[in-house]
Amino acid sequence: MKKTIPLLIVILGGLIFVAWAFSPHYLIQEVFYNQFYLPWIYAASGFAMFLGVISLSMMHSNKIKRRAPKWQYSYLFFAGFIVTALAGFIGGTQKGSVLMWMFENMQMPMSATMFSLLAFYMASAAYKAFRARSPEATVLLVAAIVVMLAQVPLGVRISRHMPAISQWILDVPNLASKRGIALGVGLGSVATSLKILLGIERSYLGGGD
Repeated sequence: MKKTIPLLIVILGGLIFVAWAFSPHYLIQEVFYNQFYLPWIYAASGFAMFLGVISLSMMHSNKIKRRAPKWQYSYLFFAGFIVTALAGFIGGTQKGSVLMWMFENMQMPMSATMFSLLAFYMASAAYKAFRARSPEATVLLVAAIVVMLAQVPLGVRISRHMPAISQWILDVPNLASKRGIALGVGLGSVATSLKILLGIERSYLGGGD
């Protein structure tokens, strides 16, 4: 029963969501979804957030106890979590509050730093991917050079056909590849969803069977 009840809840909720997505009937749209499903989702989201906080706290606590690599940073997690929670509870979330000041002057600069670091990782990955070690890599390298040159005035000076060639690369081979990836992702999502709805996939219950 410890796993059967959560499994039934997941299957029932999934079936209601599928019915809502494919059926325009009033009973599905209003009664089952808006009046029954959504209130339970809103109620469960608070408990889910609470469980997430507990899980994260337990993970960092165990990391400190085991003296795992970089365990000192776990203290920063607890300090940041406590200070942010107190700022939200005491000062509120309105503009000009301590929490919004922390968000604008600490969270946003840290997020900008993380995204700026991604540029260097992307440049490194592009350098590794664009080395012409095979015919496929050579095609990728040539297409990337054409597309990048078409974005700057130098490309137009090299050839007036450069923007048209770049747009063709983006509209035909690139778009075909994107559609193939999207179809693969969609089919994989459908297969995984069906496995969850049919009770085949149960890893979210904390076990392998």
